Amino acid sequence: MSHTPHELAEEFPEHAERIHDLKQSDAHFAKLVEGYHEVNRQIHRMETEIEPVATHIEENTRKQRLALKDKIATYL
Repeated sequence: MSHTPHELAEEFPEHAERIHDLKQSDAHFAKLVEGYHEVNRQIHRMETEIEPVATHIEENTRKQRLALKDKIATYL
């Protein structure tokens, strides 16, 4: 599979160490990160048409990713 854009390390490069530490020490944060990665990979599969879907489904999934990213940013 090709490079998946919007990975957290790219979105928050200045917080890479903090993300790693929080994933180890905070179960809720770890769940947020795992959820973000799953949704991000779903979007990548949609964009590359590995799993084509209707436009509204892709848009809703993008909104879900943004909501997770906002929650993660709040933690950071």
